[in-house]
Amino acid sequence: MSFIIAFIWSFVLWLVLTAGTRGMLWSAEELIAGIIFASIVAFSTRNIIGEKTTRFLNPLRWFGFVVYAIGPLFWGMVKANLDVAYRVITGKIKPGIVKVPVDLENDAQYTILSNSITLTPGTLTIDACPEEKALYVHWIHVTEEEPKTSEIVAGSFEKWARRLGK
Repeated sequence: MSFIIAFIWSFVLWLVLTAGTRGMLWSAEELIAGIIFASIVAFSTRNIIGEKTTRFLNPLRWFGFVVYAIGPLFWGMVKANLDVAYRVITGKIKPGIVKVPVDLENDAQYTILSNSITLTPGTLTIDACPEEKALYVHWIHVTEEEPKTSEIVAGSFEKWARRLGK
């Protein structure tokens, strides 16, 4: 099953990346090459991907990711861009690494939250420690060295990561 999932994802990515490269949607050579490369990728990653990835094949979950990307994530990035621009112009920068407590249950949730924080200007997730229930984040302007919740650094991202990574 994991081979099939990896093959489908790899082939779809191949199709997206090669669409319209020769004046038409895809040539026969591109489709054959896509099948070959998707098979190689699927075979080499079949043990890495695992069975749990089937939860990400649910179209409702995709819809949730789209809503998250154009809603909370986009808004968080806009606010962070303005904040970083303000700090660069005024020089009010107090960088540091903070331990951000999180209440997440699995690797998918940690990955979603870590990537969301890293995509936001002015922050960079350095380490995820599930055993400590914490993320270590480099922050451009530290206001609290040991925040009580992730709200200060990540806003509503943790809530969304918990929902999307179930």
